[in-house]
Amino acid sequence: MSEEYGLLDQENADAPGDEWEEIDVTDTEADRIARQRDREFSEFRERIKDTEQFKVEQSVFDDATLAALYKLVQDGYVRAFGGPISSGKEATVYNALADDEREEVAVKIYRINASDFQDMREYLVGDPRFEELSGNKKRVVLAWVRKEFANLKRAARAGVRVPEPIAVQRNVLVMEFLGNDGERAPTLDDAHLENPETAYEVVREYMRRLYDAGLVHGDLSEYNIIVHDGELCIIDLGQAVTLHHPNSGDFLTRDCANVAAFFQRQGMDVTGDELEAWVREHADPNV
Repeated sequence: MSEEYGLLDQENADAPGDEWEEIDVTDTEADRIARQRDREFSEFRERIKDTEQFKVEQSVFDDATLAALYKLVQDGYVRAFGGPISSGKEATVYNALADDEREEVAVKIYRINASDFQDMREYLVGDPRFEELSGNKKRVVLAWVRKEFANLKRAARAGVRVPEPIAVQRNVLVMEFLGNDGERAPTLDDAHLENPETAYEVVREYMRRLYDAGLVHGDLSEYNIIVHDGELCIIDLGQAVTLHHPNSGDFLTRDCANVAAFFQRQGMDVTGDELEAWVREHADPNV
């Protein structure tokens, strides 16, 4: 089989241009703004990298994370970066200064390179919000951060006391800071409970409201319930799944068992089975 390859007809083509034609290389306002932003980002990167915290946590502050932090600073969400207030295998939470209205915020930075990829996939695969997610590790971590932001918003709308989600940029999440003067409020495990019965009723109701909103925390225990200004606050909703998730029932059973076990140690006569039955009976999820 023969093929014919046509040649462009030069008859109607433009004549060759003057190789010395003038090209406008003068600065535009956009050029000046871009250079100024580059200089500011370089100064910001050097300022962060010069801190003692960077020397300890170099795996947290890669260039992509620094760029995300810089964008959050430029947008006014963060004014000054503070020290760490908690650290886990997947993320570190820092205290930071915000604007005059909010004063302090919590900045949660997920480590893209160090995060436990397989553990995250357990909570993402099966969630209809992430059906198209590939196995790329970076995409999984970035999806996880946006998932936590969305879960916090959903929980708040359902009347659950959670840190107010403020902004998200790549692997960085900015939230309400639960604490005072740079010190995070104690967890339920650390706090002295004068009235565990009331605390149990509040946690139980928040679990019902989450379930009513179509969410299961998935890792609820005394270690991610904060006591702040006389309120119980649920934190760490990154792994929370919708009721469509194939393991949502197992996650609810585990949450109920963990919560009941803690309050049993406070002298209460409660069981995980009873707690789960109460949540399911009193919730009316719209799913």
